[in-house]
Amino acid sequence: MSLMDKIKKNSKIKATVELENSVVFDEKDFITTEVPMINLALSGSIDGGLGPGLTVLAGPSKHFKTSYALVMAKAFLEKEPDGVILFYDTEFGSPQDYFSAFGVDTSRMIHTPIMNVEELKFDIMAQLEGLDKKDKVLILLDSMGNMASKKEVEDALAEKSVADMSRAKQFKSLFRMVTPHLKMKDIPFVVINHTYLEQGMFPKAIVGGGTGVMYSADTIFIIGKSQNKKGTEIEGYNFTINIEKSRFVREKAKFPIKVNWEGGIVKWSGFLESAIEGGYVDKPSNGYYTRNNVPEDKKWREKQTETDEWWEPIINETDFKEYLSKKYKVSHDMPADAATDMREVEVQIDADDMEEE
Repeated sequence: MSLMDKIKKNSKIKATVELENSVVFDEKDFITTEVPMINLALSGSIDGGLGPGLTVLAGPSKHFKTSYALVMAKAFLEKEPDGVILFYDTEFGSPQDYFSAFGVDTSRMIHTPIMNVEELKFDIMAQLEGLDKKDKVLILLDSMGNMASKKEVEDALAEKSVADMSRAKQFKSLFRMVTPHLKMKDIPFVVINHTYLEQGMFPKAIVGGGTGVMYSADTIFIIGKSQNKKGTEIEGYNFTINIEKSRFVREKAKFPIKVNWEGGIVKWSGFLESAIEGGYVDKPSNGYYTRNNVPEDKKWREKQTETDEWWEPIINETDFKEYLSKKYKVSHDMPADAATDMREVEVQIDADDMEEE
């Protein structure tokens, strides 16, 4: 018996195998949404999308967070005919019609109302313990930011006005426990969260809920918003996905998404600027665009460039997809000195975490 075989045999963990055969690091299936820019922000590829693990959509109120989650939910149900969405609801602000408007089959959703963090922790762990890798489940929490702790509720009932110091610890405990299950069983967990502004002259948006969610998340979006105007009339909103954390995409990258009152999300949001930057599209005159790989292409107005017809020759006949991946995707070829620097940062984070505990 080889030393490798002996070590595997001695292990009490059933999943112990050679690293190259580990289920943790095997190739993961992505859930590709119908909006290419969302796929790019999630995975660094327009053919990628949502993967297993924790994805956090954070931002102020009315910033389209639930809508992004429902775009992912619809894609999941379409990809997995037997899939089920486990929906933990703390806000009760999304009626069934809202899900149906995004094409989400509500007959394949389990709705679990949640009153506090501890209730969520106990129920989600019971669910995860009962699932295995062959079960196709997506977990959705709306929202983390609006959840009280059990102690906070008990203090209110006892008419105590003391500060609640337990909430962040409960969230950290929750995410510590669920993360191994999500990765081992290939379960995506989409969490909608709030942000707040730190104090200072130039305040930065901070993801709520403590450090637990930051450590455990594979992807964290902080979503910004501005008005989309034509003259003085508002036609919709321009949202920006800011990458606060990602294991796939370069942090601090920005991905624009346009939403119109009529028609909803513009499928090809944000691609025109990148195509011009990469030399795939020209702007021969103000307000008009042509595709460089289409011989004697006519001039197209910006509104006309938001269609599949316009983008298909660029996507299918050029290396534009590879160009976008190189622009946004994280490189795993890390120099040795950079790896050492990263390890020092991780050690410091671990030390800070121990002090917090």
